[in-house]
This record gives sequence, C-alpha cells and structure tokens, in this order.
Amino acid sequence: MEKKNILIIGGGGREHAIAWKLKQSNRVGKLYAIPGNAGMAQIAECISDIKATDIDKIVEFVDKHDDIYMTVVAPDDPLAMGLVNRLNERGHRAFGPTKEAAIIEASKAFSKNLMKKYAIPTAKYEVFDSAEKAKEYVATCDIPVVLKADGLALGKGVLICTTREQALNGVKEIMEDKAFGAAGGKMVVEEFLTGQEVSVLAYCDGETVKPMPASRDHKRALDGDKGLNTGGMGAFSPVPMYTDKLKAKAEKEIFEPTVKAMKAEGRTFKGVLYFGLMVCGDKIKVLEYNARFGDPETQAVLPRLKTDLLDIFDATIDGTLDKLNIEYSKEACVCVVAASGGYPEKYEKGKIIDFGDSEKNAIVFHAGTAICGECGKIITNGGRVLGVTALGKDLKDARKKAYAALGMVGFEKMFYRSDICSDGL
Repeated sequence: MEKKNILIIGGGGREHAIAWKLKQSNRVGKLYAIPGNAGMAQIAECISDIKATDIDKIVEFVDKHDDIYMTVVAPDDPLAMGLVNRLNERGHRAFGPTKEAAIIEASKAFSKNLMKKYAIPTAKYEVFDSAEKAKEYVATCDIPVVLKADGLALGKGVLICTTREQALNGVKEIMEDKAFGAAGGKMVVEEFLTGQEVSVLAYCDGETVKPMPASRDHKRALDGDKGLNTGGMGAFSPVPMYTDKLKAKAEKEIFEPTVKAMKAEGRTFKGVLYFGLMVCGDKIKVLEYNARFGDPETQAVLPRLKTDLLDIFDATIDGTLDKLNIEYSKEACVCVVAASGGYPEKYEKGKIIDFGDSEKNAIVFHAGTAICGECGKIITNGGRVLGVTALGKDLKDARKKAYAALGMVGFEKMFYRSDICSDGL
C-alpha cells in the first residue's frame, strides 16, 4: 500500500490532535505542518517560518511538494481567506470548506439570517452596522443580552451582558473601540438563552452529515465559569444529558437542514461543521456555527475515534460519507488546558516546560509551544499551552487521570481550571 503524505495547516492543540490521529493510520506516510508546534514536531516536519494565514506561501509550498496527497486546513482564518479554493484551483486535494461555505462561521450575520430563512431554531436577534443604532436597541431590549462581533475573533468576540450598562459598554467595546478588530465592523445582538451547552462536530460531504460524539467545552478562564471568555479551557466527551432522543431531534431539526440550506444557497459545505447548541428541556437551539474542528473539543473527541481519519477525510472530499461506517470507543475523554498566567489578556512566553511523567497515562496535546533555539528545550509560546487529555472507562475515571497527569506538568505562572467536567458528572 502506497503511503500518503499529508500537510496540516495550523499550530494549535486541535492541529496536534489531528496529526496524532492521522499518524495512527496505516495509510499515512510523512506529515508536514505549517507552522506546527513543538509537539507536532515530534511526529511531523514543521515549516515554522510560514504562517497559517500566508496563503500565497502555503500554495507555493504545496506546488513544490508533489508528494503531498492532501492538505488539511484546520483554522478558521485560512478557510475564510479561501485557502481551500486556491489549492483546488491548482489541482491540489484539500480538506475543509471553500471560502463561500466558510462564511457560515466568518459572518455571524450570515449564519443568523440563514437560520431565519430556513427555520432552523436559534435565538432571536438583530444585526447592526451602526454603533449608535445598536446602542438605541440595547437601551430598551431584554436583559441579559448577548453581543457578538460579526467576524472572526479567535473565539472571543462574544459578550454576555447582564446589565444595561454592560450592554452599552459592550457595543462601544466591539464597534467603537474595535476590541476584536475588523470583526466588530458589524454586530449581532441576540436574545440570551438559558440551558446547557453542547458542542457537536459533524463531517459533511455536501449531502450527508455524520455527527461525532457530543462534547462540551469550558470557555471562561476561571473556575465556576467566571472570568473572561477564552478560546476554551477544557472539554469532555460524551455529554450525559445529550440523550439519543435529543440527538435525533438535533439531526432532524438542525444538522440536516443546515447542510441542505448551504447547498440551496450555492455554498455546498464539505468539511467539519461545528454546531454550538443550547439544550433547554426538550428544545434545542443553535448558538453558533464554526466551519472547522473545534478547539479544545477536538482533543476530547478524536481520541475516541476508532475509524481511520484519512478514510473519513477522503469520503468527505469525495462525497461518499454515506458509504462509510464511522466508529467510536465507548470510553470517555477529558481534556484540561494548561495556560500561561494572564491569559486571555497579557501573558509571557518562553517559559521552560517540565512534563514529568504526564504522558505515561495521558495524551499531552501541544498548543502554544516551541523549541528554544538556545537550550533545545520545549518552552511556552502562547496563551493556551497544553491540552492534557485522558481516556477512561467513564467521565469520572477520565477526569481523574487527566488531572493526575496535569499535576506532573509545570512551567512558571501556569494556571488551569480545577472544575473541568465537574458538570458532566
């Protein structure tokens, strides 16, 4: 059997998990990563001098390496910038949605309008491109309220406002102060939903939807869901309250209608579609869509996958998902993020990481790590540094193993949440 060489775009914990799972395939040969991280460097050739958003250089790299069978585009920015389109135009095989389909994440206004048009359940909302009009609206709307920057904001462009004053300040922060950059040029103001959040990632080939096991991430920086929103401080899978009945309801009312809606709009979606859901009793509504694997949900779901990941990627690209049986382990999985002190605001880099025996009974996915050019040791290079992940016979067992492994890890000013998965128990 001829081995296939794969290029992975990105350098976070999600990309390390994808690389780790692909490496288990007997069909996969060499892995490349742009830019990769210190953990990925142990199993892939990392091209660290090219950024994941440098579309021209990535296309040039793939053009020069005719040994690359497939490019897996994992992060949101290069998808929204049209990297898959550029690679396909050059005759290269790429996993991920086109720019036209990635708009489902790149524009909150687009996704909300799509749900409204196709009667996909979601929170009531209004869209504003004027700060003045947005302020007029939040001065009288129901409180609490949710403010969302329209564009991509590294998973942080959402403000939950519990007072009128917070809402007015939030409009200023997003639209006038540009706290999330150009993402805040337009804003969605949304009804606040109560219930339990569930994340479901699903492979889509334009026609067929194959949901992965549900997971739940923890966005807030501190225990008890306090502190600022982050890219995610940990995740677990499965989610006990996401029953078979709810799963069937979500597939019928949300997953399948979304894929059909995208096709009807001339934006056929091929790749991984992330459904952020709010479950309240027997009702489910969409909080958000992402056009790719979630982070850190991927780290909690991929370790449970038994089917060859390359087979899934091929079926997704070729439109043959309906013919593929995708299997998962019955084991539970918990991922806890070790972050740099100060994250998600200011934090220091370059701290030497001591891994101890953490990888004896756990998987340590690297996110913000690099190899020190002077000492050759692995150092911190970002806000979220590691995703310490463990499988167990149930959530309690997996959680115990993950925290035991995390206790063996250390770097200066490291912090983490001590309550990841406590609600899952």
